[in-house]
Amino acid sequence: QVQLVESGGGLAQAGGSLRLSCAASDRTFSSYAMGWFRQAPGKEREFVAAISWSGGHTYYADSVKGRFTISRDNAKNTVYLQMNSLKPEDTAVYYCAARSLGTSSLYLDDYDYWGQGTQVTVSS
Repeated sequence: QVQLVESGGGLAQAGGSLRLSCAASDRTFSSYAMGWFRQAPGKEREFVAAISWSGGHTYYADSVKGRFTISRDNAKNTVYLQMNSLKPEDTAVYYCAARSLGTSSLYLDDYDYWGQGTQVTVSS
């Protein structure tokens, strides 16, 4: 079983930035595709960004494309989400997810392991 722990959430002003981190428990992380999802109050969990096992392919939801960047450091078993130009609509709990297959996916059902989430709040 893979354990994922998110960190870096907090409060930001609209237009500001935050950087989320997700640390995995073991070195098999390097073979997994990784994703970020978020869930706002009263909303369903939605896809944000994904990255292939090697980092060679990234994919973003239209709502965050151009503002958010997903990256990974396999030597540190960590995936990141750099969030710039934040909007109040970005307010949500952000979840890190791991997929045992190395190809990225935007479907939450394709992911095998989930972190506990970290709260991001953006004020206007």
